[in-house]
Amino acid sequence: MIILAATPIGNLGDASARLREALETATVVASEDTRVTQRLLAGLGIANRPRLIALHEHNERQKAGELVELARETDLLVLSDAGMPTVSDPGFPLVAAAAEAGVEVTAIPGPSAVVTALAVSGLPTDRFAFEGFLPRKAGDRARRISELAGDRRTLLFFEAPSRLAASLVALAEGFGATRPAAVCRELTKLHEEVRRGGLRELAEWAEGGVRGEIVIVVGGAVAVAADPEGALGRVLELAASGTRLKDAAALVAGETGLGKRDLYEAALASRRES
Repeated sequence: MIILAATPIGNLGDASARLREALETATVVASEDTRVTQRLLAGLGIANRPRLIALHEHNERQKAGELVELARETDLLVLSDAGMPTVSDPGFPLVAAAAEAGVEVTAIPGPSAVVTALAVSGLPTDRFAFEGFLPRKAGDRARRISELAGDRRTLLFFEAPSRLAASLVALAEGFGATRPAAVCRELTKLHEEVRRGGLRELAEWAEGGVRGEIVIVVGGAVAVAADPEGALGRVLELAASGTRLKDAAALVAGETGLGKRDLYEAALASRRES
């Protein structure tokens, strides 16, 4: 059997009784970083010293078959450095291979940066989507954001501190400067912080430098009546708040189903008339 176990995302006090029991009895553990696992065992006062196998993004596809066969013989505990394996962490190829091979997979639930950030963000929680990390390259990032611009669900992203400001700027350009958002960093840790505001406001704050593990939570697109006049007003409103006119037209087109080119040309005409 393969056992996916969620580990604390910061505070060791969040380790569940089931996680402790699994660590105390495990004979084999596949983990994202064996050094982190050793520190976890020490931090929780676990005397057991299971066999540790590295399972990370660079070897997980090659290791999947071998580990599935191992799991036929003994329980295999799978850990990521923090949170639940497979969620923007190693483990998915292993689970997919196990499912295909008929090997049982179960989970020990626990801490999740995604759900924790959503809960404290102050943004709607009824419908949401986790998008992982935005692309590193500016062009790819802009395209991904454009694809998501009309999504009415609350959106969550992981981001590295060094790229936070650039990503918030790109989100403000693609979603609109005033779109409500929250930056949640160091969740459950000593310096936990939740910063709320419009995307442009948060981008300006992030320019000063931000440290720690980060989750960005962004409110969904606002439904707009699909009438040309109302949609044009929305385009002009976004443009006035700092969004590029083309991006504003694309955003409102996604929200309303109206033509992006038609909205853009109508906005240009309106600007000339004024």
